[in-house]
Amino acid sequence: MIEVKNLTKYYGSHKAVDNISFSIKDGTVCGFLGPNGAGKSTTMNIMTGCLSATEGSVTISGFDIFDHPIEAKRMIGYLPEQPPLYYEETPREYLRFVAEAKKIPGGKIWDEIERVMKETQITEVADRLIKNLSKGYKQRVGIAQTLLGSPKVIILDEPTVGLDPIQVVEIRDLIKSLGRKHTVILSSHILSEVQNMCDEILIISKGKLIAYDTAENLEKMFLPRSAIEMLTDAGKEEAEAVLAAIEGIDEVKYSREENGLLKIRIETVPDKVPDIMRVLSLRFAEVKRAVLKMDIAKANLEEIFIELTNSDEPDKNTAGSPEGPAGVISQEVLEEKAEEPEKEKPASDGEEEKE
Repeated sequence: MIEVKNLTKYYGSHKAVDNISFSIKDGTVCGFLGPNGAGKSTTMNIMTGCLSATEGSVTISGFDIFDHPIEAKRMIGYLPEQPPLYYEETPREYLRFVAEAKKIPGGKIWDEIERVMKETQITEVADRLIKNLSKGYKQRVGIAQTLLGSPKVIILDEPTVGLDPIQVVEIRDLIKSLGRKHTVILSSHILSEVQNMCDEILIISKGKLIAYDTAENLEKMFLPRSAIEMLTDAGKEEAEAVLAAIEGIDEVKYSREENGLLKIRIETVPDKVPDIMRVLSLRFAEVKRAVLKMDIAKANLEEIFIELTNSDEPDKNTAGSPEGPAGVISQEVLEEKAEEPEKEKPASDGEEEKE
């Protein structure tokens, strides 16, 4: 388990991380989100022991990252946004160096290297110079070094940034497979990616924890009423006539898709959704119009993220507690969107933020 308690980080007078607390259970894939300057990278660097905290604690499987750094760091595999690769070495040479740095016993090093190369599918390029590899393979080499020593926790900071669509899919599948064996913390600006891969989602804004829950619970919270979305080849007037005869509909919105189809959003109460969906199919069939798609609408993560990080309601909050998805976080949502860039100014005491 990962446990963060009252974590605070100052750079001079700037508070980059503001008293955040949360726990992540073993075997969880957790998405870590926030706008630029929110404190994501600072928090991740503190969690991995790469940066000190002003206040608070981080515990990895019972080991405090500050009091017992060696034991805690053995539990962590970390891939920063820029993979720390040596371009003049081959993946095999580089992984040997990392294995030795992690103090993996000499008799186990080559077995470990073969294992992580196979798991990340880089065996075929193991003896090529890293500088000659594609960005996708470089990212795989970076992930491979996180797996050496079989750490319980894998922390990935923007692992798909700069990749082409095919490489993104490949790395996404790799991360999903890692989630079956490790606790994974994933920072990404691709919100659909986080929504599809993560069991839980943690959102911070200007250093404050503003949401921590499952994607499903966040969707329910931001779409409290039930909504049905459908596509039809009917005209708007035809659709209006059909819907006017159906009971239980509270509100209807129409829009025209690029392909000419009519998109209809119907809001109602949850209990009436099944009956309304059945009646819709029958009534449009009676007027000889096709229902090409019909589904229950969900709030997507992009909408949730924008609403949370732009919120001007100081007491508004979402589900989730410092102990995990349950209850309510008692921290206020900020009144304005974070405006600071991801890299902060150096602190007055000479320490630089590692973003």
